[in-house]
Amino acid sequence: MRDFSGDTALLSLNTATVQAQWTLEQCIDGCARHGVGGIAPWRDKLAECGAARAAAMIRDAGLRVSGLCRGGMFPAATSAGRQAALDDNRKAIDDAATIGAECLILVVGGLPEGSKDIAGARMQVRDGIDALLDHSRAAGVPVAIEPLHPMYAADRACVNTLKQANDLCDALGGGVGVAVDVYHVWWDPDLEAEIARAGTAGRILGFHVCDWLVPTTDLLLDRGMMGDGAIDIPKIRGWVEAAGYSGTSEVEIFSKDNWWRRDADDVLTTCIERHQSAV
Repeated sequence: MRDFSGDTALLSLNTATVQAQWTLEQCIDGCARHGVGGIAPWRDKLAECGAARAAAMIRDAGLRVSGLCRGGMFPAATSAGRQAALDDNRKAIDDAATIGAECLILVVGGLPEGSKDIAGARMQVRDGIDALLDHSRAAGVPVAIEPLHPMYAADRACVNTLKQANDLCDALGGGVGVAVDVYHVWWDPDLEAEIARAGTAGRILGFHVCDWLVPTTDLLLDRGMMGDGAIDIPKIRGWVEAAGYSGTSEVEIFSKDNWWRRDADDVLTTCIERHQSAV
């Protein structure tokens, strides 16, 4: 595996990690001051800053943009709702192109309101991504399907395994890849094989890291810092790199009662330390 000791060039800060403390402008400045090589903005922070201004600041700071979070949320109960989702995703693609993002992360969406048809929701996801692809390909921004843990199947993402994401990529063709977030896929007994499958097709577009705390107090907002939980992150990183991935490790931590209450510079310092010791 690559040697991360003393090297922060391949660390990327997902702005969710310090979303309670810093604006996007502060995140960019913080990455520059700490020598972090990459950044992955969330769209709410990007909207506050403005895509053109953010692009200039990111460029001036010498940062790579490992991804833009997030597009997706395709399923809807009405055709108007599905069209609104497509319009929003096209705007996300345009913003991703403006800031030079390496991909747009897709959190695909769960069940439409009032529905119990998860197979139908998954078909809407496939159709939604398919309808987006002409725009994303023209913009030069690949889309990365991020499978989420099954606990989010109803409300956030009905694509829950890397196999499902790989199957979608096979069906949809070029310009579609996957993001491997250890928080969501670490439990999967087929993970190693599916990472290898994704790597053979050259479709691993992102690698996201944090940890699964035991016990966890909130299924969304209690992610752990790398090394504090149950995930064997180095093993998964080894699989991802053996599959040909050479991009950043993107730290994405939602932590309302811990890391969001700490000084943001201290959080970033810890991210750097754990990237070297626990990733």
